[in-house]
Amino acid sequence: MNSLDWTVLIAYFGVMLAIGLWSHKRVDDVGDYFTAGGKMPWWLSGISHHMSGYSAVMFTGYAGIAYTYGITSYVTWSFPIALGIAIGAKLFAPRLNRLRSRLHVASPLEYLKNRYNLTTQQALAWSGVLLKIVDVGAKWAAIATLLSVFTGVTITQGIVITGAITAVYCTVGGLWADALTELGQFVIQLIAGLTMLVAALNKVGGISGIWNVWDEPALKHHADPVAGPYTTVFLLAYLFIKTFEYNGGMWNQAQRYMATGSAREATRSAWLSSALWFVWPVILFFPMWISPLLVHAKKPDGSDSYGLMVEQLLPHGLLGLVVVGFFSHTMAMCSSDANAIAAVTRDIAPAFSKTAREWSAHVGLIAARLTTLTFLGLSMAVATQVNSPTFKDIITVVIKWVAGLMGPIAIPFMLGLLPRFRTSGPTAALTSWALGLFAFYLLNYPVNDAVSGGVNLEYQISLPLAVSLVLYIVIGWIKPEDTPERDALLAKINSDDGGGPGPASVSLPEPSSEPTPTKVSD
Repeated sequence: MNSLDWTVLIAYFGVMLAIGLWSHKRVDDVGDYFTAGGKMPWWLSGISHHMSGYSAVMFTGYAGIAYTYGITSYVTWSFPIALGIAIGAKLFAPRLNRLRSRLHVASPLEYLKNRYNLTTQQALAWSGVLLKIVDVGAKWAAIATLLSVFTGVTITQGIVITGAITAVYCTVGGLWADALTELGQFVIQLIAGLTMLVAALNKVGGISGIWNVWDEPALKHHADPVAGPYTTVFLLAYLFIKTFEYNGGMWNQAQRYMATGSAREATRSAWLSSALWFVWPVILFFPMWISPLLVHAKKPDGSDSYGLMVEQLLPHGLLGLVVVGFFSHTMAMCSSDANAIAAVTRDIAPAFSKTAREWSAHVGLIAARLTTLTFLGLSMAVATQVNSPTFKDIITVVIKWVAGLMGPIAIPFMLGLLPRFRTSGPTAALTSWALGLFAFYLLNYPVNDAVSGGVNLEYQISLPLAVSLVLYIVIGWIKPEDTPERDALLAKINSDDGGGPGPASVSLPEPSSEPTPTKVSD
């Protein structure tokens, strides 16, 4: 990078900080901080939902998969995400919006105390927070790795730089700052992605290279939809997992639906995000698919291939823009996660502190900002250990740890929204959560070590979720724990009429002892 590239990068950081400071004026309480007060337009929510699912891992870990296996990077990653969000557009998005508009909660997990009990809420909150610290740590490590390639700074320095900038704008501006910066980042990503596509096509004969390039020996089998460890079973498992994760199972996407003005707008937001996931990753991935024709990766997993290609194909100035695109991905996801975790941590504090239960709106907002900073600091500390023997490489953390552990946390939260599972109560939720996590441990450590060649990746990530799903349903059937209060709660978030939208609030009123006379739909 030369001075022109640095100018582009510094200007980007300046704009992000300015948006954070502007958004600060729109945040008066925790409802504004965590759910934008329910005033976010559906199109902004949809773009924010889409952007919060990316990170620099796409340009390292998934670039390595694309370099090695070709289009399977799209077929087994972004395609199941797009399909999963489309499934949830009607199933989950409107219900998540009604958590805010009818139950007046400010975080995705705040309703769980009434849906199950305090113990269940705390178990899901604590385990989810710990998982997200590891997940976001991997994202910091990914962007720091790319930054080191282009600028020569150390991995630790890169982590500190990106984390500090993100901490400023997402802490002062809350969800509004996240969404608005994600809109700007989407525009930057659009320009950077199209620039790389044009540069790559120019190297392979122009537009005709899109269909002629697959005959090249270096791309043999690169057009196979599934390859290597990314099998058809893996694809089906990932579809199942991502349907829960990207519809709110890991909380930050749930906030986008909660932030819209109505259930209908939340659904429109989901459709937009799904459409973007179907189309846009193809543009981003194509240069990665043909990268074996253009560069020779130095790392065995090919994770440096995209960085090498950018350096080779783009002039200075445009090189800085693409580096900004890397930052935009990671900062969008990490700030989104930080805001969601701060919201959930706000649910943890009252269980341990009487003082926290008596926080005023102003003190609660200060606590939310301090929690955001704490989470970012812890995740940055973990980022320095991502390539250690404990966590191994970046893509292992993202695929195995996050996908494998997400299911047991998400199942009670997501299925608990649906009236079809109203008989599944605290016993079903806690048992499915605990044994799902235990299944992950068994598969990835004792069993994996005992099996020759180890347990296949698709089973490592899918079986914990399957265990949680089966237990949640079966225990709910064997030991039904539905009550009039829980039925009333479900009625409020599943009906299309009644209980009109209201302002976000920090408290969740106890439901009445009689079910509301509204129609409950599946």
